[in-house]
Amino acid sequence: MGSQRNGFKKECFILSVDVGTTSIKCHVYDKEAKIRGSCSTKVVPLYPETGHVEMDPDALWTGFITVVTRAVQDAGVQMRQIEALGISTQRATFTTWDRRTGVPFHNFISWQDQRAADLVKSWNRSCTMKAIHGVMKVVYYLTRQKRSLAASLIVFSAQHVTFRLVWVLTHYKQVRQALAEGNCCFGTIDTWLLFKLTKGQVHATDYSNASATGIFDSYQMCWSGFLCSLVSLPLSIFPKVENTGHNFGSTDSSIFGVPIPIMSVIADQQAAMFGECCFDVGDVKITMGTGTFVDINTGRKPHTSVAGLYPLVGWKIGSEVVYLAEGNAADTGTAIKWAQELELFTDVQETSDMASSVSDSDGVCFVPSFSGLQAPLNDPKACASLMGLKPSTTKSHLVRAILESVAFRNKQLYEIMLRETHIPITKIRVDGGVSTNDFVMQLTADLFGRKVARRQHCEMSCLGAAFVAGLEVGFWRTREELKKLQDSDEEFLPRGPPKEGVSSPGGEYVPVLQYWERALRRSMNWYSKP
Repeated sequence: MGSQRNGFKKECFILSVDVGTTSIKCHVYDKEAKIRGSCSTKVVPLYPETGHVEMDPDALWTGFITVVTRAVQDAGVQMRQIEALGISTQRATFTTWDRRTGVPFHNFISWQDQRAADLVKSWNRSCTMKAIHGVMKVVYYLTRQKRSLAASLIVFSAQHVTFRLVWVLTHYKQVRQALAEGNCCFGTIDTWLLFKLTKGQVHATDYSNASATGIFDSYQMCWSGFLCSLVSLPLSIFPKVENTGHNFGSTDSSIFGVPIPIMSVIADQQAAMFGECCFDVGDVKITMGTGTFVDINTGRKPHTSVAGLYPLVGWKIGSEVVYLAEGNAADTGTAIKWAQELELFTDVQETSDMASSVSDSDGVCFVPSFSGLQAPLNDPKACASLMGLKPSTTKSHLVRAILESVAFRNKQLYEIMLRETHIPITKIRVDGGVSTNDFVMQLTADLFGRKVARRQHCEMSCLGAAFVAGLEVGFWRTREELKKLQDSDEEFLPRGPPKEGVSSPGGEYVPVLQYWERALRRSMNWYSKP
């Protein structure tokens, strides 16, 4: 029962949905940001052929409706008590659909999909790219504008939408036909959900999602006409880009019985950043979910990367734009799930103890590269591998090697971030499913040589989308208020005084890390077309 305030007003709530890579979750939040009701459902990835990763749009839609309805039931409240809906989604997963019917032309093509890897490689090696790099170096030399420097170093990545969309336009006839008739819509998951929820009234996305596609110009804050003309992508199919906190329209009454205002749309990593209250320059958050994403708040300026950190729009709220720089490793949760399916352990909770039960990994190195290696090596053709196996290797050694590789990737990304951004780091917060692992958390703190904090509640993307929606409707007033709502952190401090002859924190790991980096190099450029 909602508490009766002023004798008549029912208690209100914020609803938030996070569409992730492996699940769709919905939470109902009250004024204290406490979860009053929840529901989640699995997302089943489809692998139609090697390297292809897809999702069924109808299954996503049904899942979305189910979690919303059941979370509200679970909270024991009515739909009309929901003041606003926030939506957080995985990024760079897209489909195209018919503007008139809303029917998709093909499945969602996941951010993990590798079908465009060869196309990306040939473009990166092309004369056109060499020419662009050359011209931009000259422009940089003359103007000293950092964006020209960035353009002179730009390389395409299979994780961006760009070439997967080019692939769709070359392979699907009905997409080309709809394009010719002016009936083709492109959208990431958020855009398609908005279209469906508003019965085709709204074709929009927000700045955080747009900036993660690789087709968006974060300096000009619009779709990149230059890039689209370069690779022949028609600008007509792209959605309108709105603020992250914005009235996107209301859900059609036929869906939930009453219209619910959709007040925030935000990409999952940016949402986690907002949920962690990383509002200040130098705040860092590391999300260890299916992949690992390390983000730093760079303030009002987009970061210009040289080593593969990606500049993103964190959020645009009112007139304020906050930028982030991001590094990622694609296969964190994937590696742990794979180890579980091999029955190296039964329950993920055991892995921390298993890893700690042996003093080291007995020389075993694991390379977590089921979908290539991202920054700083940027090799989509690297393979996952276990090296250094011996007859004495036990399951515990294997599990330790897998968990170590997660912390080692954290260290790599953290190092690039320090080197590239020159921003003093103010705090480091960690979330995501894998962050519940104490072994990984402690090793990460040791390798960084500084405190890392973990929230008790790990689902930050949902909370971030709720925070933005709540601020938008005045459910919460200020960001300071949001900071006060945070539950207490669990802190991991780098371990004690270094051993004799070991100068830096985590120093005993130096040889292990070097050995592991050798294994990384051995795994590179493994896949080539027969």
